[in-house]
Amino acid sequence: MASSPNLDPGGKRRTYGIAVLIVSTYLVMTANGGMFLLVVSLKQMAGEFDWPRAVPSLAYAFFFAGAGIGGIAMGWWYDRAGAGPVSLLGLTMIGAGAMLASAIDSRWQLYLVFGVMMGLLGYAAIYGPLSINVMRWFDHRRGFAVGLVTAGEGIGGTIWPPVFRYFNETVGWRETFLWFGVFVLVTALPASAVLWRRLPGRDAGSRVEAGRIVDPQAETPAVPERAIRLSTLATQTAICLAIVGCCVSMAMPVAHLVAHASDLGHATARAAEMLAIALLVSTISRLVAGAFVVDRFGGLVALLVFSGLQTAAMLLYAAVDGMLALYTVSVLFGLGYGGVNICYPVLVREYLPRADAGRRLGVILLFGTFGMALGGWLAGYVFDATGSYTPAFLIGAAFNVANLIIVLVLIRRARTGRSAPLRPAPS
Repeated sequence: MASSPNLDPGGKRRTYGIAVLIVSTYLVMTANGGMFLLVVSLKQMAGEFDWPRAVPSLAYAFFFAGAGIGGIAMGWWYDRAGAGPVSLLGLTMIGAGAMLASAIDSRWQLYLVFGVMMGLLGYAAIYGPLSINVMRWFDHRRGFAVGLVTAGEGIGGTIWPPVFRYFNETVGWRETFLWFGVFVLVTALPASAVLWRRLPGRDAGSRVEAGRIVDPQAETPAVPERAIRLSTLATQTAICLAIVGCCVSMAMPVAHLVAHASDLGHATARAAEMLAIALLVSTISRLVAGAFVVDRFGGLVALLVFSGLQTAAMLLYAAVDGMLALYTVSVLFGLGYGGVNICYPVLVREYLPRADAGRRLGVILLFGTFGMALGGWLAGYVFDATGSYTPAFLIGAAFNVANLIIVLVLIRRARTGRSAPLRPAPS
């Protein structure tokens, strides 16, 4: 029998699926370093150029805005071409962008590199497409699979801040940017070759029609896995609004915790450790959430739980200033932050048509990155205006409360709508 370009069902597919899972996690971890370059170097960069902190904070905002806008195009491209070519572009832009950022001497250059190269054409091609891609390889325990891939963010957040802090203080932020770019191009690009194998459906009978991969054995592509008493458009809109609320909140500690803790009189090394601990816990949270919360209770209930934890952490960040207290709150923040991140790809799979899942997740992540951009910039702006991050953390908590309200409404609609037929609506 002639061999097929697709994987045979069974053992070969499972083995290759594990390889895709591991490589995808590594690529997300590596790409996430581009963001932490700016986070850890924020004070040094602002000091060298005599900039207010709002300048690097705005570059951080452009990174997420670019990643969100680019995510729609990258999701559309992924739906048609698969993860291989998309990830190749993203990794090349992140590596080259970091190298170019090491030579900047003006604001517009910083904004261009982080907004266009590392955001629009870089991270946009990694996080969303690889999160959706890995779920194609697993019929069961998808929560754990996507949790592990998105845990690459947390692993990167654990590794990169201390590494960047050390090299910033020994060789300078410019050299740190340069060698990180080299590292991405030398290690991540070759690893991404694993993703070029054509994506399977549920079996080897998948085929390509009109640019999309079609699986004749799978469920109807236009019908979500779970019913909800809202139109498809209304469901996607609600999820988009929800992600803004939680992302504005989570961006503030991610972008400013190192600066906040050092402003309170703690050593920079300790401040970087607080961020690293938060992101290490977020990694554990993603794995536990995927395995036990998302797979058991679904994405909406998991989002309610973890968004609630994040809200509590934001309120505590505004209230405490001791080292032990900040370490403790960072653990709580990591639990919420990590769990929230895996819920949105799962919600797309559960409640929206799967045929164009890449594009739909791209739209949702666009709103999320706008939230991250707004939160990162807003915290810097509020600090410049008040001399403190406390008001910013309270504003972040308020955004998270709005997220919780939307999620509660969706849970109520989902519970009453499980046995109800879907309402036809424009997508």
